[in-house]
Amino acid sequence: MTIPEHVKKILGTLNREGFEGYAVGGCVRDAVLNRVPEDWDITTDATPEEVKRIFGRTLDTGIAHGTVTVMLGKEGYEVTTYRTDGEYSDGRHPDYVTFTPSLKEDLKRRDFTINAMACGLDEQVIDLFGGREDLLRRVIRCVGTPEERFHEDALRMLRAIRFSAQLNFDIEPETWRALCGQTENMRKVSRERIFSELNKILLSEHPEKLALLISSGMGKYLDISAEELLCSEEIAALPKQKHLRWAALCSNLSGEGAGAVLHSLKSELETERRVLLLVREMKEKLPENLPQMRRKLAAIGPDRMEDLIILKQFGFGSQSSEQEVFCARQRKAAVLEAGDCISRRTLTVSGKDLLKAGVRPGPPIGEALDYLFQLVLNEPELNEKNVLLQRLEEKRRREKE
Repeated sequence: MTIPEHVKKILGTLNREGFEGYAVGGCVRDAVLNRVPEDWDITTDATPEEVKRIFGRTLDTGIAHGTVTVMLGKEGYEVTTYRTDGEYSDGRHPDYVTFTPSLKEDLKRRDFTINAMACGLDEQVIDLFGGREDLLRRVIRCVGTPEERFHEDALRMLRAIRFSAQLNFDIEPETWRALCGQTENMRKVSRERIFSELNKILLSEHPEKLALLISSGMGKYLDISAEELLCSEEIAALPKQKHLRWAALCSNLSGEGAGAVLHSLKSELETERRVLLLVREMKEKLPENLPQMRRKLAAIGPDRMEDLIILKQFGFGSQSSEQEVFCARQRKAAVLEAGDCISRRTLTVSGKDLLKAGVRPGPPIGEALDYLFQLVLNEPELNEKNVLLQRLEEKRRREKE
């Protein structure tokens, strides 16, 4: 495998100072798979104080657990001292860590064999637990005893499903049995961490692996209606956008149900709002003519309209034919290209114009603008100041009669 020059520089500096240094974990896994690692983590027998002495620019990002970030230019690289973990009394984090001079002891504490490989400056992979073989077999397997690994940190169960989705690997039978036997421990994991892992699964190449939440029994401990979620392979065909894939996943729910799922998972408010809107709109038919399209664009905006068309295109929500989807996209384009008024802000009359025309201030101004906006949505050619003021005057005369 090939190590980037900046990482080699850190490893070389550690070696020259008399310390061991290895790239470790997910970066080694990805490099062996010929994938581009998102980041490179480094492990060493040097203590945090020694790492800080050796390198000029460092940040104490996780020094309680032995991690120092070494800065090279604008890039930061986490360098962590070999360690063993103490008891996990909260089922998530070690109560304490103990530094060790042994790379093997450090690798032993890691979650899965595919994440327990290291690589030194010679670019030779150190694999003490069969990680390379498991990569070839395409399986997720715990290091050591699966029951112990999951008991230490319940989030590892969700991580197993996440790696299965990202890599399209199977979960090894013994690891799967241990996972199914400890799903109640997911209650110990924060909603934010659960949401983060679910997002990674949903945005992976194989989001249908979310079905493993249901078959493992984990869903009921996440306080979400997992059985109602649509873990469909069609989700993988959607663009990798969080709100789109969550909307597809929740398409069997009501808008309120989808909102409740995301709210319970501590989703960002903007994602929750977008998904709730899309799930509601997916139950309805697509606009069937230009006035309907203008009204829908006025209600939800062009971006959400495109999201809705995409979801319908891939079969989510109420059924729409290919022709209906095609026509909806054509209508949307026609409205936008024509520059039709789809917002009160683009009306050619303003509140000031209405005051000058004799409309009373307060609610009557808003009511008049709404009336004119509805006229323009039906007939966009009416969006001229004189025409609209004339139509408003005609309406006022009719009301007086």
